[in-house]
Amino acid sequence: MSEPQPAPGEAPRHRRPAPLLFEPSEAQPDDEHFFGLESLADPRELLERSTELVLAFRAAADRAQEYQAVAAAQLADPRRFDRLTEAELAERGRWTEDYARKMVEFGRDLIKDRAPEEQPPPKT
Repeated sequence: MSEPQPAPGEAPRHRRPAPLLFEPSEAQPDDEHFFGLESLADPRELLERSTELVLAFRAAADRAQEYQAVAAAQLADPRRFDRLTEAELAERGRWTEDYARKMVEFGRDLIKDRAPEEQPPPKT
């Protein structure tokens, strides 16, 4: 699915993702209530709010995946005495071994690209 596009002649609007109103762990599963969308009668408002939620969840998923990759790279670091193999990472991450390998590579790239002030302090 692509990003929403402005109507012809309309200036593009940059939106911040919609805030989540509660932590997912606090959410009570309820098929009839989903972020208040069921109570919106105006289809324009429904489209606006549901689009905001889609963008927020995409951003959250992308960020969570980056954290997964960094953790995978750290756990697979050959300097760790307790390092995990790709098979062990795959099992823990519920991935295939090939995907685990790619996540480790992605995580290493993310770690390498961090600014020096973002690097964790060395362990002593």
